[in-house]
Amino acid sequence: MWPRLVANKILRKRLGSNNFVADFPCNKEIPSLDRPSLSPNSIFSHHKDTHNYRIFVSTWNVGGVAPPEDLDIEDLLDTGNTSCEIYVLGFQEIVPLSASNVLGSENSKVSMKWNSLIRRALNNKKKPHCLDKIQHSNEERNKNIPGQDFRCIISKQMVGILITVWVRSYLCPYIRYPSVSCIGCGIMGCLGNKGSVSVRFRLHETSFCFVCSHLASGGRQGDEKLRNANVSEIFSRTSFPRGPSLDLPRKILDHDRVIFLGDLNYRISLPESNVRLLVDERDWKSLLENDQLRMELMNGQFEGWNEGSIQFAPTYKYRPNSDVYYGCFHQSKKGEKKRAPAWCDRIIWYGKGLKQHEYDRGEENFSDHRPVKAIFTAEVGVLHSLKQFQSFFLSERFDRITSQTDDFVCKGRSSFQI
Repeated sequence: MWPRLVANKILRKRLGSNNFVADFPCNKEIPSLDRPSLSPNSIFSHHKDTHNYRIFVSTWNVGGVAPPEDLDIEDLLDTGNTSCEIYVLGFQEIVPLSASNVLGSENSKVSMKWNSLIRRALNNKKKPHCLDKIQHSNEERNKNIPGQDFRCIISKQMVGILITVWVRSYLCPYIRYPSVSCIGCGIMGCLGNKGSVSVRFRLHETSFCFVCSHLASGGRQGDEKLRNANVSEIFSRTSFPRGPSLDLPRKILDHDRVIFLGDLNYRISLPESNVRLLVDERDWKSLLENDQLRMELMNGQFEGWNEGSIQFAPTYKYRPNSDVYYGCFHQSKKGEKKRAPAWCDRIIWYGKGLKQHEYDRGEENFSDHRPVKAIFTAEVGVLHSLKQFQSFFLSERFDRITSQTDDFVCKGRSSFQI
């Protein structure tokens, strides 16, 4: 008991570091010296407009394998067919499980490599971002205007969990109060091989929270209770600073827009042979009726949350570099554990103001998991007075920030150079 209590106290503090990396310093407030002259009526106007921003979200358990040199992540991001303002990518097991990793010794080189691939894919000028079926505003149809490249506003790794958030440059001046919160739920109930990395920020007047999680594994009956316990820990222990005005949400569910993503590890409560038969028949309806996460969404730990319609095959467990599920009868080896296919990798959301347009999986196959991706539109409140002076912020102020912060090192944070 005592070793567990000591480890809990020491390692929770270590894993709970609020440092993160970013391309530039996000604003706590828009500095008054950068504001144009406003009349008292416009300064104190509380009228808000609502803008819709498109958000791409993905989750991928990469099985402890570093990304191959020839990995084309543009296929996952679908940048040729879809254009979003915000990209949120979550990864699990970006490093192999080891004693040093579990204790919090993180290999930042791997996360830097993932960020480098993402930066290259999002800012690939040779492959223009096409307009998709989600309606774009007129002011964003011209993709050659300044501010359309992507910048990383938050990248945070805890052991094998990595979440990285990218936004179009013209939005950077309106991103405020970025923060992270790490919760370890793994070995001894506190180590970082399982748990969550949550990030939050405010865009204009709307707060966002993204939770990248890797929950307890196991396909035996009752293992879902361990996952439920992890979720309860994440919701109760995750905490963000209140901000200088003490008006920012501290808990996950208090934010305006909340998305939970990751290898949630929920399985299908059917005998393995039945699962494999239904997978072969592509009978997703029968499988989903016995999906543990769907049960939790209806009346369990995730009651009140939402998930899009699943029209794709289970994402786990594959033989790496193949399209064959692990442990198939005609492919299994002697003494090999058989793991029934399951939708372990999921994206769900909470509250109003989010509308999901796509929910699908990718086919990158070097891991034993397939990635899952979703596209949302999010309603964002924008102060009317700010809208009137949008051109000011998108030109002079943005140019001034980007020219001075290439090598910026945030106070209490470190910036990566890719």
